Amino acid sequence: MKKQLSFFLAVSVAMLALYVGIQFAVPADPAKGPEEIWIAPGTTFRQAADMLKQKGYIGDAGLFVIAARLTGADRGLKAGYYDLNGGMTPWFIFQMLKNGKMRKNLITIVEGDSLREIRQKLVEKNIMSAADFDRLATDKAFLAKLHIDAPSLEGYLFPATYSFPKGDPPELVLTEMVNKLMQVYDGKLRARAQEEGLDLNSVLTMASIVEREAVKDSERPVIAGVFYNRLKKGMPLQADPTAVYGVKPFCEGVTAQDLKRCTKYNTYKIKGLPPGPIDSPGLKSIKAALYPARVPYLYFESNYDGTHTFSVTYEQQEIAILNARAELKERQEALINGGSAGPVAKNTKQAASGKTSK
Repeated sequence: MKKQLSFFLAVSVAMLALYVGIQFAVPADPAKGPEEIWIAPGTTFRQAADMLKQKGYIGDAGLFVIAARLTGADRGLKAGYYDLNGGMTPWFIFQMLKNGKMRKNLITIVEGDSLREIRQKLVEKNIMSAADFDRLATDKAFLAKLHIDAPSLEGYLFPATYSFPKGDPPELVLTEMVNKLMQVYDGKLRARAQEEGLDLNSVLTMASIVEREAVKDSERPVIAGVFYNRLKKGMPLQADPTAVYGVKPFCEGVTAQDLKRCTKYNTYKIKGLPPGPIDSPGLKSIKAALYPARVPYLYFESNYDGTHTFSVTYEQQEIAILNARAELKERQEALINGGSAGPVAKNTKQAASGKTSK
């Protein structure tokens, strides 16, 4: 009798193991095409399993739930879009849900990107709508929640490559980008800002101007030093990029007419720093704003090759301007005549270089 019972139990276990193996290792419907499955926030593993069974991706929802409970997957189902197809085994699908392998959108924010450019990237990647971005970028309650004391999110969305699960709420996406800034802006940098009597908005505002003006990393602290010198003397910063901020894209350059435009950001018309950043500065520009070079310069002029000539007096600045223009003309003529010429910067930072010529 015992032998018969043991044999029966062994056969039952083997059949159960075979059933479980088939249910997890064999695709439920190999002919089924690819499909995007949405797991809504708050969905339980049981609800997800029932939906997958209904859609034909698994055969036994109960086994899915048991496996989830045994592995703890039922306590952390991540909402999002999952790309499935009939060729996937139920076990593979289970692992996708367990590990949150949902569809993600990659986006890269580069140093110097403005809100205008970041908005375009987020919309093109279908990460959020333009309306949602516009609403949140200046929403006072949202900014306060993120501890941002500034007119908008400008400058607070840190340049980096992000991977956002499709379907993430816009608030979550923007919060992650701000949190990245707060991680980079660590205790050492915060302490330095406190020593210099600068709040975060002032640091980012100066850093954002340096970001637009500088091409060579070695010049970032020097350019910051020039601007701080001008501030100390009560001189306007006269940073060209500020004249077009909020008016037109930086890539369109700055004209003499732009410098005359009255806006609260145009440092040809206002003294001191603008009310907020004009772009998203990178860490090197942030450090330059906190650790400026101790230099005597009050002016700088683009050499149209990524470098600048720095001057102490306006007379020296005038000479630098004439020399730079003569050099540029010589290069252009050499190119027209088919000769060899040195590099002529086409970078938008150079096209809108900070001449601070007054």
